[in-house]
Amino acid sequence: MKHLPFPLRVAAGIAVTTAERVRDLPKQLTELPVTVASQVLQASMRVQQQVTELAIKGDDALSALRPAEEEPSWATFDEDIEPDLAAPAGVNGSHPGAAAQAAAPRPLAPEPPAPPEPPAQAEPSALPEPAATKEPAEPLADDSDDPWVAEERALAEEHSEGEFDSPGSPADGSAPGGITGYDELTLPQVRARLRRLTLTQLEELLAYEREHANRPAFTGMLTRRIGNVRQATADEGGSEDQNPR
Repeated sequence: MKHLPFPLRVAAGIAVTTAERVRDLPKQLTELPVTVASQVLQASMRVQQQVTELAIKGDDALSALRPAEEEPSWATFDEDIEPDLAAPAGVNGSHPGAAAQAAAPRPLAPEPPAPPEPPAQAEPSALPEPAATKEPAEPLADDSDDPWVAEERALAEEHSEGEFDSPGSPADGSAPGGITGYDELTLPQVRARLRRLTLTQLEELLAYEREHANRPAFTGMLTRRIGNVRQATADEGGSEDQNPR
């Protein structure tokens, strides 16, 4: 195939390139603001970078011309000032500000704490007496089946202060109900002796109590005992009647 002339081929290439650019023009127009902004930012950053590089090169050149000071002239510390040159002497060799320092109140040193006082020794008379050792109580007998339990509980409910104590009057020589020294006995002592008395002796003892001291606790105990004996006698008599002879 014979090649076309060179100018013709160049003209055809220009036409194709122009057509492509015209076809891509709408897209380039939409992207143009972003492209322009990015190019401007890149250009500004390049300029700043170049300016910074120039400043660094200038510092290096100037530092080579003059030596750097180890300490700045304005940096002065208290330990660097000599005492005789710290302040100019005033009249008669006095330093200004010395009077103000002397007049300034100095902080007082804290007082040492007072030593603790020794604890007071307790007097022998104030010492607590040792507690008296209690003797072990004797085990109580099992009175769960005893008919006197109900009577003792009733007496405990009816008891008042001093009621169970004996009046302390001397005996009149007689022995009511067969109990010697009845007037001197306490309620528990009388109760322990009632189990050995008959119905007649109990009635005699109740009559004697009502005529003399007439203590409610004693009369109540005797009355209940008489009722119990009568009930037991009646029960025994009924059981004998039911048993065939």
